[in-house]
Amino acid sequence: MTNPLDQLYKTKLQLIAVLAVVGGIACLMLAHWSTTASVPAWLTVLPLSEIGSTLFGTGLLAVFFEYVDRKHGEERTDQRIREAVRKEAPAIRDAVLDSFAFNVTALKDVASDETLDRIATNALGLRLGDQKLAQEAYADLRDQIIQSPERWRDVDVSVSLTPWAEGPVSGKGSMFVATIRWEYKVRPASSTMRFACISDMAEYRELLRDQTVASAWFFDETNGLNAGNKEAFELLQLSLDGRSQKIRRTERKGAQFYTVNLGTTATTGDEVTVSYTYRALVQRHGHLLYLDLPRPTKGIHVQLAYEGTGTHYVNVLDYFSSPSASRIEKSPESASIRTIDVSFDGQIFPRAGIAFVWVLDEEL
Repeated sequence: MTNPLDQLYKTKLQLIAVLAVVGGIACLMLAHWSTTASVPAWLTVLPLSEIGSTLFGTGLLAVFFEYVDRKHGEERTDQRIREAVRKEAPAIRDAVLDSFAFNVTALKDVASDETLDRIATNALGLRLGDQKLAQEAYADLRDQIIQSPERWRDVDVSVSLTPWAEGPVSGKGSMFVATIRWEYKVRPASSTMRFACISDMAEYRELLRDQTVASAWFFDETNGLNAGNKEAFELLQLSLDGRSQKIRRTERKGAQFYTVNLGTTATTGDEVTVSYTYRALVQRHGHLLYLDLPRPTKGIHVQLAYEGTGTHYVNVLDYFSSPSASRIEKSPESASIRTIDVSFDGQIFPRAGIAFVWVLDEEL
């Protein structure tokens, strides 16, 4: 099918040729007539013969050669363009890559998410020298961080351990009461925050991967208590930018859930400060308190206070996948309150956390 632009070009060329030929013939006839008849003097002065010859030659010969030579002319033009592109291809390629490498907006505008994933995987494969490792590593990174609904920063956690007065002091069933306060900055992905306390391990592991759950706590049934008892776990307070929010609690056999509506403030996309406090029972002879980070996190500080718990020594294990080490500071023996501070300024993947492992005085 003929290109409409080419057809228009041919039509215009034909029209110009006809007009030029007709005009040239008219000028030649007028020039011949002026030499054989009595005409005004100014008409004899005009170069009608030259004008007629020029128009006739242009309309007949120039247009004819344009038709004849057009195909070869286009081929020569295409060849010159191809040669120029081939010669400048490395420079063009480098300019495009440099533009994409340093201009994130330009790359985002021209590439879909799938294309960006392929670019990132291939670039990582070149750097690692192992394409298979790059694919698996980037897939883990994408699933853990890119698909995470929220990202926390400047997380501050304070933990206070005290003996449980409602149970035995030592031995089976003895407990610590852990009062834990979290505070961090975040752009909420939802107007609702959910907390859960579960005694079923399979359900607990499932909730750990539920992006709608802010915190999940596992409590193994003991001393007649299960995860559904408020004595085992209770969300005491939650505030948004310093304003307390209403807490709604639901309970079923072996589990309890807390739901907090953050209101319209959480849906504006602005960064807010979230703080909440909960109380939970921890078995003394479990020797372990683990704090889980369910979201990607930038910067964390955790302080554990354990004075009066009969604890001789506390070890700290952090599960931060980073070449940088966390900072651990313990209070001196002469201090009135025994504390441990753990700080880390880098990026932390979700499902990382900090474990406090203790040795009791009575076990020495």
